[in-house]
Amino acid sequence: MAGIGPVPLAGLILSELGAEVLRVERLTKEQAFLVVPPQFDLDRHGRSIVRIDLKRQEGVELVLRLLANADCLIEGFRPGVMERLGLGPDVALARNPALIYGRMTGFGQEGPLAARAGHDLTYLALSGALHAIGPRGGNPIPPLNLVADYGGGTMFLLLGVLAALFERSRSGKGQVIDAAMVDGASMLAAPFFAFLAAGLWRDERGSNLLDSGAPFYCTYETADDRHVAVACLEPQFFAEFARLLPLEERFARAQYDMSLWPAMHDTIAARIRERTRDEWAALFEQTDACVAPVLSLAEAPHHPHAKARSAHVEVGPLRRPRPAPHFSRSQTRTSEPAGSGAADALAAFGIPTNEVEALVSAGIVGG
Repeated sequence: MAGIGPVPLAGLILSELGAEVLRVERLTKEQAFLVVPPQFDLDRHGRSIVRIDLKRQEGVELVLRLLANADCLIEGFRPGVMERLGLGPDVALARNPALIYGRMTGFGQEGPLAARAGHDLTYLALSGALHAIGPRGGNPIPPLNLVADYGGGTMFLLLGVLAALFERSRSGKGQVIDAAMVDGASMLAAPFFAFLAAGLWRDERGSNLLDSGAPFYCTYETADDRHVAVACLEPQFFAEFARLLPLEERFARAQYDMSLWPAMHDTIAARIRERTRDEWAALFEQTDACVAPVLSLAEAPHHPHAKARSAHVEVGPLRRPRPAPHFSRSQTRTSEPAGSGAADALAAFGIPTNEVEALVSAGIVGG
């Protein structure tokens, strides 16, 4: 069911893993807050698209017929919307008891916030993870919408769908997946809850090993106003970093002495400010010091390692990441802009062409 954010990305990934994906859009498209030209719109690439009037019973009945021949349905509406359309899990599973019904929401299907609106930042704030992201003494920093929308949302929805498909191969039964972004974002932060409980993590931003508190796990500005990322957590990697920087012996011998961290940070920052980003990248590239240039989105596809792995592909004017992961035997496919019309899309689900033409004529299906 058409939407924005995590559900369409799940559709793209499933398509590139080999699934045949049909996107059902409302006949009258809702106004989008970000209009993307078709050649760049990954929310619609790699799938067939059909527009259906879901306010008419004939349109609802058509979707139920599609579900009768589908493996999975994924939807991202607020709780209750699919039920009001007449397409809720009870009705859908009655038509197809083997259907995997994946539901993606921010807060889940129940709870005091279930019906409330939100976005990635909303769910991330309530998960506890946002509080931990950002500099000491500064505001929490939005990590794009990668953590709750796509990490806690898309990936946990996909995990649920694939796990349910595997379980169905044994039980023969479908089921409903309640994937909430706040739950997924919380699960991604599970190790940090464990560190906190064990007394190994301070509930204060920018004061810990992995949140820029440690001077050897941080980003630094270079002479050309760019940045490098330093991530030498292990003593042997830190020793390599200290040797090449170079770093004073009093710091090199006391990596985990937290009392020295503020002075060590200032010393490293001053040293790194003496050279450009690419000069530091060249110095550290063939070492285990765990130092990398911070590349922009425009630069990343041109890095030698990305080029060697063909990590980005071109689809017309769009340069985008190659489908992941890589398999030893199976082949992924790079999605292209939506192609087939309503007749071809619906024929794959057993709807005859003459019936599709009648539905188009009646204004139930978009032409």
